[in-house]
This record gives sequence, structure tokens and C-alpha cells, in this order.
Amino acid sequence: MYPINLSKKTALVFGVANHRSIAWSIAKTLHSAGANLILAYQNERLKENLSKITEGLPNVSLFECDVSSDENIEELYNQINKKFDSIDYIVHSIAFANREDLSGEFINTPRKGFLTALEISAYSLIPVARLGSHLLEKNGGSIITMTFQASERVFPGYNVMATAKSALENSVKNLAYDLGKKQIRINAISAGPLDTLSSRVISGYKDMKTYNANKAPLQRNITFEEVANTALFLCSDLSTGITGEIIHVDAGYNIMGI
Repeated sequence: MYPINLSKKTALVFGVANHRSIAWSIAKTLHSAGANLILAYQNERLKENLSKITEGLPNVSLFECDVSSDENIEELYNQINKKFDSIDYIVHSIAFANREDLSGEFINTPRKGFLTALEISAYSLIPVARLGSHLLEKNGGSIITMTFQASERVFPGYNVMATAKSALENSVKNLAYDLGKKQIRINAISAGPLDTLSSRVISGYKDMKTYNANKAPLQRNITFEEVANTALFLCSDLSTGITGEIIHVDAGYNIMGI
């Protein structure tokens, strides 16, 4: 097995809410490979969670950042720049929609709920990438975001979040073009259903998970570790020729027609 060594590398991870977050699984894997970790949290409540799960881990820094504010994002990078000469990886694992907009019929999505989901789940990637690029471009770098197949097909109950994921994926492709001249790569991982705090609020989630396991070629659901290992690959020098891609980690479910 080819060893992936990320020692002397630094990864900035957005979206760790608790120990069951996809972002935390990715962060742990990058840290195990030797990377320094910077975890960006939204508010004091989440800082408490992060402090608990990172207690005793070396080379971990915590910084506050609310991605709904460009000023907050800029201040985050200013603080990081004071402590680190550069960063090598950014993981954007952020999504939010109002609970009431993740049930019922999509046609009833209110304007405010639509804009909220798009702003936090899709638009936030753009300032995160733009304002962070000056720290990444010193060594080239890799940006990863998280998506879901509802960007392409209808998953009843996923509703407005599906629209946000569609916008996110298109943003990945446009950002790949813009950032390529700086040797910065950006890709999205389209993960199958996973038991996170966020997935519990999606009406029909249990049906999604059951159907995926029954219909996927591997006849099972995926694990957090499989998503994290894919992120490790996308950060490593094994993937230097890959950018602008949507990589499915879903036991093959995405290839099925019936």
C-alpha cells in the first residue's frame, strides 16, 4: 500500500459539529496522516463540542468563523496567516436549510428558506475559496466540498437542499477553472447516506438509506471511513491531476437506472 504522508501539511476544515460529522471523520483521517488541523467553528456552542472531541490531540487549532459573513471569513484567514505561513487543504463540509423546508412538497419552498439554503450550502464555498486562495497558492493546494446525488435526481424530502447541491457542484467546476492557474485543485465528494445529525431532519432519510443499500452494486451503504479515505486521496499528491470532479462514494448507487 502506498503510504500517504501529510506531515508538515496543514488542513483547514469547516463543518465539524460533533463526533458524528462527516467533516470530523475527514479531519481525523488527515490528522492521522500527519497533517496539522485547523477547525473552523460557527459559534461558542460548537466550540465546546470541538474542544471536547479534540482534547489531547496535538497540532490542532480552533478558530471561530460564521460563513454567512464575508468579513468573518476574511478575519479567519487573517488570524490563520498570523500563525501559519500557508495552508495546503481546505475542506468545506457546510450545509444548512430550515427544517420545515426539508419536508412536504418542494413547490411550497418559501423565498427566504430557498435563499438561506443556497447562501450557506452553496455560496459559502466561493468566499471560502477566494479568500483562502492566497494561503493555498504558495504550495498549490486542494479544496474539497461535500455534495449528494440529489443534485441530479429527485429524492423526495431533500427538497431545497437538492437545489443547493446542484449550485454547489456547478460552483466547483467554475472554481476549478479560476483556481487552476494557481495550481489549486477543487473537487466534490458525493457521498451516499450517512447517519449524521443533519440527515436525521430529512424526511424520507431512512427510505433513502434502505433503497441505497438494496440497489447499489455493492449491496450496502457506505461508511464514514470510506468518505474520509477519499478525501485523503484528494488531498494527497496521488490526485494532482484531478480537479473540477464530482466523485461518488456511494457503493455504486449512482450508476443504477432502476
